[in-house]
Amino acid sequence: MASTTDDQAKFYNLSPQERLSQIKDEANLSTSEMAALSGEEGLSINDADHMIENVIGTFSLPLGVAQHFKVNGRAIPIPMVVEEPSIVAGASFMAKLALGTGGFFAQASAPEMIGQIQILDLEDPNAARLKLLSEKDTLLSGAAEVDPVLMKLGGGPKDLEVRLIADSPLGPFLVAHLIYDVRDAMGANAVNTAVERLAPIVERITGGGRVLLRILSNLADKRLARAWVTIRTQDLAFDDFTGEEVRDGIIEAWAFAVSDPYRAATHNKGIMNGVDPIVIATGNDWRAIEAGAHAYAARDGQYKSLSTWEVDADGNLYGTLEMPMAVGIVGGATRVHPGAKACLHMMGLEKASELAEVIVSVGLAQNLAALRALATEGIQKGHMVLHARQVAIAAGAHGQQIDRLAKRLTAEKIVRIDHAKRILDEWSE
Repeated sequence: MASTTDDQAKFYNLSPQERLSQIKDEANLSTSEMAALSGEEGLSINDADHMIENVIGTFSLPLGVAQHFKVNGRAIPIPMVVEEPSIVAGASFMAKLALGTGGFFAQASAPEMIGQIQILDLEDPNAARLKLLSEKDTLLSGAAEVDPVLMKLGGGPKDLEVRLIADSPLGPFLVAHLIYDVRDAMGANAVNTAVERLAPIVERITGGGRVLLRILSNLADKRLARAWVTIRTQDLAFDDFTGEEVRDGIIEAWAFAVSDPYRAATHNKGIMNGVDPIVIATGNDWRAIEAGAHAYAARDGQYKSLSTWEVDADGNLYGTLEMPMAVGIVGGATRVHPGAKACLHMMGLEKASELAEVIVSVGLAQNLAALRALATEGIQKGHMVLHARQVAIAAGAHGQQIDRLAKRLTAEKIVRIDHAKRILDEWSE
């Protein structure tokens, strides 16, 4: 499935049809998968009508493929569904820099999700908590009956935790956490079904407690993915910037995000620029991933950077990223949406943990791309070159006019629709 570096370097200059043909050969895509990715077929309105309510049509976004990625020694084409310019290009370039040290390395923890059971109206919450813990085996056995197939695959309930919420507008209450291994699924349906099953058992054990909410938590802090990468300092140099200047600037920019939540919000948004497009491309729940990521970033009481950047013992740039990553390769839209199925096949991944490892690696790459730009030439230079094409199209340019107009807008450093329209009017006279 891997491409040669020369092939990857030429990928950007190919037409969309030529790029798709190359990916077809690399990933052994079928004719139907090709049609789904190209937009010729894809999600039908009838299939969409079975996915959500009140369907009137479907909505398309660009699907690009990030190049040069090697994760845990394996070269992988990265499908990314995103509307913002510079994201695919930025991630691809950082992945190319990482090839000098073997690419990205990643690891995902067990696919354990948390199901929450809220328990109210307790006369003695502390005594009720001890009762629940003493009946842990009974509760886990009850949860195990929900999905025998998942149990055979090694999944199912793994543990039960009980928390006392002492300070709330309602006064003290308990929350039981069912720790549930969902294997290769995202897991919401399995976990929600399990905690529903446990609700009456919990009420019986607590002797008067009333269960209200029983629902999955999207703060999946027991299902983490971690990625790390080393970039040689000499590979960071470009134009008039030395490798040391770029390296140190990246670390200084990262330190800002660690110390200031206003900066951290945009910093982490840059990470999610790499994460969300793959989550969307594979039919996973990007809203759940976003919620979990930002909650995890604030787990110590202050919202901070999800990534870390430092100088290693050899003077190179070393980065890490850790975040919750509850994604699946079975169930939900991942097995209903033709494009999502094709994207999963394109990457050749066989486990949800592998998908999590790829996603967090791309998130780290995109974070590096943003930090490098901010610490050197500024974020706008590269972004505006690509944004100029969108402005040209919005102004009414067609065919070869698009690139011609985009180049002029960039050269004049006035990337606005009104200016683009004036240039088009000038050309038409």
